[in-house]
Amino acid sequence: MSMGLVSYGVFFLSVVLILGIVALGLNLQWGYTGLFNAGIAGFYAIGAYTHSIITTPPRADLIANMGLPWVVGIAGAMAVTALAAWIIGLATIRLRGDYLAISTFGIAVTIQLVTLNFEALTGGSQGFTGIPRPLYGMFGSPFAFNLFYFALLLAVVALVYWGLERILRSPWGRVLKAVREDETAAIALGKSAISFRLQSFVIGSTLMGLAGALYVSFIGFVSPFDFLPIVTFQIWAMVIVGGSGNNKGALLGALTVWLIWASSGVAITKLVPPAHAAQGGAIQVILIGLMLVLALLFRPRGLIGEETMVSRHADER
Repeated sequence: MSMGLVSYGVFFLSVVLILGIVALGLNLQWGYTGLFNAGIAGFYAIGAYTHSIITTPPRADLIANMGLPWVVGIAGAMAVTALAAWIIGLATIRLRGDYLAISTFGIAVTIQLVTLNFEALTGGSQGFTGIPRPLYGMFGSPFAFNLFYFALLLAVVALVYWGLERILRSPWGRVLKAVREDETAAIALGKSAISFRLQSFVIGSTLMGLAGALYVSFIGFVSPFDFLPIVTFQIWAMVIVGGSGNNKGALLGALTVWLIWASSGVAITKLVPPAHAAQGGAIQVILIGLMLVLALLFRPRGLIGEETMVSRHADER
């Protein structure tokens, strides 16, 4: 029993780390730049499917599988997601607020529909099975592999966190905040607000693509139903609850929201009759929504508020 709990704990924390990377990407876009990206699930899906296509062995019913190494799949997923984000950003980055949210949400829905209907490329509703997992054959049990992958995810999250902290404490990061707070003033100081907004959008979306690649190579399976709009809702909840404008808050929010989501799912499975499973799923969304309302009422800056310049300088000293 205790071994089962440990195994589930490793799996749970691995998913938290993957979602934490997505939350860090959104936090860069929203928390530091003020970009309302409602297309998170779309960029997550691009990374996941690109990695799947690159690494899954060729099949007669699919047109593009390459069977290349895992590292190539990760690099390819990030590159394709960055390219897609750049193209989408060029078309949408001048939009503001609700208009940007609506356009990016529409793009995410379009991507999800492509994954569902372009069966020759994506496998359609059946998705991909047998996605290679790195070094899986070296481990004697799924638990041993999960431990290895958890350690790998810890290293990736630490690297992403360190990189974001470095660039956000640099002049580039300060320009992002200036654009967020007063774009007109930033332009008056000679900064290209559109250029900085686009850079933030591409980097944040690339992190989402990286997370998608890490997710499918951990699970070994991908389908269009992994990238429904509820994913975007979950990630936004993580950033808001944890505290936008703070990378520690994004990671804490990922842990908090996913803990509530997973534990409520287990409770619903135990307590709600199978005939009412659909209503039970709605309860999870209601719980996350309730948590968002409470966070906005009692902790409007999140569990960990945005760092001020004074606190940053104190940390650096």
